[in-house]
Amino acid sequence: MAVLVATTGGALSAPAAAEGETPPGQVTFPTQCLAPQEAGIPPADGPTTARITVDDPAPQVGDTVTVTYQVLATPALNPIVGELPADVLTPTGRIVLAGAQSGEVTVVGAKRNDPVPAGAPLPAVTMTGTFTVTAPGEITLAPGGYTLHTSHLLDLGTTCTAAGPSATPVSERLTATELPAANLRSVFLGAAYGRPGAKVKVTAASFPPGATVTVAGRAGAAETADRATATADERGTALVELPVTDKATTAVIAYEGAAWSARGGSGPAAYTVIDAVPATPTPTPTPIVPLTGTRKVTATVEPGALGMTQAGEDITLGAVPYGDGGAAPGRIGTVTVTDARGGPAGWSLIGKVTDFTGPGGIRIPGASLSWTPSCVAAEGSKSPCTPGSAGVVGPDGAVLASTPDAPLVGGTFTVDAAVTLQVPPYTPPGAYTAVLTLTLS
Repeated sequence: MAVLVATTGGALSAPAAAEGETPPGQVTFPTQCLAPQEAGIPPADGPTTARITVDDPAPQVGDTVTVTYQVLATPALNPIVGELPADVLTPTGRIVLAGAQSGEVTVVGAKRNDPVPAGAPLPAVTMTGTFTVTAPGEITLAPGGYTLHTSHLLDLGTTCTAAGPSATPVSERLTATELPAANLRSVFLGAAYGRPGAKVKVTAASFPPGATVTVAGRAGAAETADRATATADERGTALVELPVTDKATTAVIAYEGAAWSARGGSGPAAYTVIDAVPATPTPTPTPIVPLTGTRKVTATVEPGALGMTQAGEDITLGAVPYGDGGAAPGRIGTVTVTDARGGPAGWSLIGKVTDFTGPGGIRIPGASLSWTPSCVAAEGSKSPCTPGSAGVVGPDGAVLASTPDAPLVGGTFTVDAAVTLQVPPYTPPGAYTAVLTLTLS
């Protein structure tokens, strides 16, 4: 297991619609904008045209969603006598959540505007903010009130609210789903090899207490005739002695239910069936002949185990400048796989990564991490080593490297991967940390 850290910066604004089209989610509602008393101008009544967008329309519970509130047109007027200079207007506002999750999201925009002539309407503004999803289901987002604050000559804030008792129209919707539960079921063997008929002590862990657990042999993706059952105790552990008689068995699995599945079963634990060494026959007495005689000599090569070691633990990715976003590069570091089993089963090395969590619980999805694996077999190794495909790692996992099944496998293999985290623009500065788990089976 390795920890990934990236120093980054973000929020992404929604893409603009083609010229002449009305962007999805654009709404208009009646507004009253009150200038401060110092401005000496009456309230401005009229429509506000707005649009809300999100960076993830289908998040999971616990994800952080970035929202963008665009005020495309406002009845609010320049509050000073004379021209309002460039870059003195700061917008703030709120977005109203309803449906599966209620509440408000505070949004803030940058101090950025073109000059505004005296008496002219204030310009369009863009504001962003974030919120954490707390419940599954459809969540609606509607534009709330906003304030346009100017800082030229005097600090003046024009506040705009929806006119009338009716709520503002819904501008955006997203559908949140529950975070899938992790499958922690596993199986451990008391021995990695044995002769036909040997009873292997098997520990099946992390099953529901009281569940009927099936322990079975496997050859590739198919089960063999070796099978036993037990009931998980109050800690979710089942202890089984499995007689392994089928010479085709190359691994042992455990599962609940009628058949093995990715959600209800463990990963395979490698096991090798070795033939019994034939007994040395009793020699037939022969006449004593001077300087002659024969004797059969037998040596046994005992198989070893499948294991791996990692060079270091923590992985630090390159920094990404705030605002620009982009790729944070790095490497996972050398992983050495040693296969001394001497049987026919190949192996695979799988990697999974959690979401990156930063300041204030802000997240970068684990699916933003991709890698380009590499794998080299040491000289004399019986198996070739195949690197996994370049692409997304994410929480569902991806193959880092593997070797195929063959009549006789084994060797030493050096595995590595170049990794890249794609960081959205304007991600808030700070360290974002995830957990990369490597599983060898």
